[in-house]
Amino acid sequence: MPSSPDVLRTSTAAALSLRLAPGRFSRDVELGGINVLLDYERGCHANCAYCGLARERPGAYDDKSFIRVDWPTYPTDRIVDQMAKHENRMGRFCISQVVHQRTHEDTLEIIRRYDAKTKTPISVLCAPPVLNRERLEQYKDAGVDMIGVGLDAVTERTFERRRGRGVNGGLHWKKYWEIIDLSREIFGPWKVNCHVVVGLGDTDREYLELVDRVSRREIFAYLFCFYPEPDSAMAGARRPSLFRWRRIQLLKHLLEHGRIALDAVSYNSRGGIERAQIPCEIVDHAIEEGVAFMTNGCPDQHTGLVSCTRPFGSYRPSEPFRDYPFPPTAEDKQDIRRQLRLDRWVAGDQESARWPR
Repeated sequence: MPSSPDVLRTSTAAALSLRLAPGRFSRDVELGGINVLLDYERGCHANCAYCGLARERPGAYDDKSFIRVDWPTYPTDRIVDQMAKHENRMGRFCISQVVHQRTHEDTLEIIRRYDAKTKTPISVLCAPPVLNRERLEQYKDAGVDMIGVGLDAVTERTFERRRGRGVNGGLHWKKYWEIIDLSREIFGPWKVNCHVVVGLGDTDREYLELVDRVSRREIFAYLFCFYPEPDSAMAGARRPSLFRWRRIQLLKHLLEHGRIALDAVSYNSRGGIERAQIPCEIVDHAIEEGVAFMTNGCPDQHTGLVSCTRPFGSYRPSEPFRDYPFPPTAEDKQDIRRQLRLDRWVAGDQESARWPR
């Protein structure tokens, strides 16, 4: 059967946007960031506890979902042709690697085919186990614009439990940070991002400390909300509550943009957010702006806003939005304010009773 570089898997949303599959999105979702995934008969060699592509997850690799959605397979050249055809509304092309011995060379070949027909910016969501300085420099020379690292866990403790020794995963915390450090050196400020999954076992305090740490180095932290994959090792684990998720979204945004310092937040004995001392106007502005509650992802070449909106990647269409794949409407912002329950944990420059209940 064909494999990469001759074929690629795309998210269902990307297939719709490229007109490779019939269908439409609910509401006014625009997906300018096209995600593709390298595809091999034996799949990814890693075994992350929460991942739909995990080595030990039951079923054939071609039938496995990723981020709870199907990833249909198409010829690489057809995907590239569709990218070129719709280039005026495409904001970015992201190649997601898997842990496989052919990953690096195949990525370079896909970039070559892509670059011959379209100049839309390229991101690579990399697989650190197969990379080193020389290979990262080759991506830079080939025209890759941004590097993403799926760190996912924010402490070595959780990384080992969910991706390393705890699941016979074969991945190493130090290697991931080595690639993050090298990528920052090679690609420069705000050209590297770390994917972080809320709900794998780290505390609120640990998430915000990671955001503060990488932001100071001009590295993005992209938040993802854990949503269990059926038949994965974490299939029975609970999702973060919407209340917890919204608080982390808000505080992460304010930290990244220098609107608050890390010591503005206090925590309980379990590392959960207990209180935040933030001026009311800063919170109100963040909610009205809405960006804090949108999907985190690489920027679109046309709009400057997030290109990789991943609609419905962490919730079902019938559920409340976790990440908005578009700027929230006035009604959405009312929902967000209710979900934040600000009177319970934010102390502003006036009495906390100022917040609507």
